[in-house]
Amino acid sequence: MEHVAVLSAVSGIKIKAPNLHDNYTVFIACIIIMGLFALQHYGTHRVGFLFAPILIAWLVCIAVVGIYNMILWNPHVIRALSPYYIYKFFKVTGKDGWSSLGGIVLCITGAEAMFADLGHFSKLSLRMAFTGVVYPCLILAYMGEAAYLSKNKADLQISFYKAIPEFVFWPVFIIATLATVVGSQAIISATFSIISQCRSMKCFPRVKIIHKSSEIHGQIYIPEVNWSLMVLCLVVTIGFKDTEHIGNAYGFAVITVMFVTTCLMFLVITTIWKRTIFAALSFVTIFGSLELLYLSSCLVKIHKGGWLPLLISFIVLCMMCAWHYGTSKKHDFELQNKVCLDQLLSFTPSLGIVQVPGIGLICSNIATGVPPMFAHFITNFPAIHRVLIFVSLQSLMVPKVPPNEQFLIGRIGPPDYRFFQCVVRYGYKDDRDIYEFENKLIVRVAEFLQQEQDDGGGGQTMSLIEKPSGPIVSALAVSVGKNKINQKKRVRFQGTHVRDEVRELVEARESGVAYMMGHTCVMARKSSPFLKKFAIDVVYDFLRRNCRRPAVALGIPHAALIEVGMAYHV
Repeated sequence: MEHVAVLSAVSGIKIKAPNLHDNYTVFIACIIIMGLFALQHYGTHRVGFLFAPILIAWLVCIAVVGIYNMILWNPHVIRALSPYYIYKFFKVTGKDGWSSLGGIVLCITGAEAMFADLGHFSKLSLRMAFTGVVYPCLILAYMGEAAYLSKNKADLQISFYKAIPEFVFWPVFIIATLATVVGSQAIISATFSIISQCRSMKCFPRVKIIHKSSEIHGQIYIPEVNWSLMVLCLVVTIGFKDTEHIGNAYGFAVITVMFVTTCLMFLVITTIWKRTIFAALSFVTIFGSLELLYLSSCLVKIHKGGWLPLLISFIVLCMMCAWHYGTSKKHDFELQNKVCLDQLLSFTPSLGIVQVPGIGLICSNIATGVPPMFAHFITNFPAIHRVLIFVSLQSLMVPKVPPNEQFLIGRIGPPDYRFFQCVVRYGYKDDRDIYEFENKLIVRVAEFLQQEQDDGGGGQTMSLIEKPSGPIVSALAVSVGKNKINQKKRVRFQGTHVRDEVRELVEARESGVAYMMGHTCVMARKSSPFLKKFAIDVVYDFLRRNCRRPAVALGIPHAALIEVGMAYHV
């Protein structure tokens, strides 16, 4: 959208400078595109307050210009609101009318940008904005342009800017350019949000996500995606140079997304809303048939630019499928090759394992049991930390996990070994700060010890640890050091055994925390089919080598990281 919107806005200069070469228009559009993407690094919070006034000014301008043109050129154009003229249009034009739907679809493209920030605004506010402001202004603008064209058919290709009165041309041109930048910003922000959610669902390679606002979670910045989008926009703008081919590509992409969304609504209506299949079929039939009419017209223009979104979407789809497939195969291998803790402990005397001060956080995707990389580590380097916590980070398909449902903690092995299992659950919009996670984890383990004592030392089962109570937090606040809760009174834990374990936990925390992660290389077996080898050994391996490492993505300090190399043959 960015390239077609900016190029369309900048092309209005040719109204005042008809001899200006197209290359200069493309050059100006490229400068604006590069500036737009370069500013993403600074976030939108500094200039975000200007977005609403710019869009309101833009909508008011096109509405007023539309009313002016209707009064000046053809007031009877208002009759076009009657559905009768839809029938008359297709009756007169026939096949040519159907073919023109591929261009008519561009009248509604761009309106979907309103829903890019659906997660940041309520459904009611979007409905009010669309039905009360956006839709009436667009209708007035298009009726005014139609009134102008009814008397000036020769200006068909540049009718929008030609219809603007001479005395307000430059103000409207400036507002139009600013509005395209704001609209492009909405699409860029939506792209960042979608990729962040895909990454949390393990459908996209690990990328760097920077939160630009401490108050608004949705204001994020992804450098790799930002610069990739900029390069793609520049290539398309320079390669096509005109808005016709770019418009065909954009129109085909938007109407395809609309049709796919309508089809997916069948699942939403039946499985989430719990409505009947008949209601779901009725919805898909009514809206899907209209969208298929537009889609069929756009299919004819695939060779005129429509092939571009197909190519890009195919590449992205293959990349996401290969990453998800490789990640799932890696997880399956770890589940099949996890080590039983009793078996591991039986080898402990023969291995001569030495315990060192501190806390070791063994990070893996295994929710229960010992990951194979830890067994591989101690068989080659027989030393472990005094307190071991096997941590499994799970991403759920929900925006946020309530704090009282985030930690699931249990003890594994005899109490003398100080082994714990912890499952930490995140939503795709939860903030993952490694230092805050570290402090929360220590406090929740202490809470678990107290809960275990109160329950009579149950031991092996995992417990859902809710938000820590006052006594636990206050007892650890001074020792942890980073906890901001200020309590004058330190509370004693009930039970000598609990006090001893908590004291050891605090002492181990003060000795240091080390993170152990696997540095795995996933390879397909020699007997695997060619397609699997290509997906794992070529695509997935390329993405794994070029994306951010898991430790970097989680923000783990390099000095506290232990990586264990292993090869997985899946």
